[in-house]
Order: sequence, then C-alpha cells, then structure tokens
Amino acid sequence: MNWNMFGLAFLVILSFVLVGFAIGQQLFWLAVLLFLAGFAIMGFGLSKKRKQQNA
Repeated sequence: MNWNMFGLAFLVILSFVLVGFAIGQQLFWLAVLLFLAGFAIMGFGLSKKRKQQNA
C-alpha cells in the first residue's frame, strides 16, 4: 500500500468535507480557501502519480 498517496487522498477528502462544514457555519471565505486547497492537493497528487508511472 502506498501510504503517501493514501495520505494525499485523505487530505483531499478532508478538505472537501470541511468545505461543507465551513458553509454550514457561514464562513464562506474559509469554504473557498478549503475548496482551492482541495484542488491544489489533488493536482499535486495526480502529478506525483504521473511521475511515478513514467519513471
């Protein structure tokens, strides 16, 4: 099992769950920040996976 990729996937899921929590608390600036962070982490994980496959 690749623990690094598991950790990244967990962080992406956690950030999107926290977006829902932030919206529920009406902290829209935090929701936007977490939404962007989720996509940034996902992009980092996908680029890392692509590098592993090409190596």
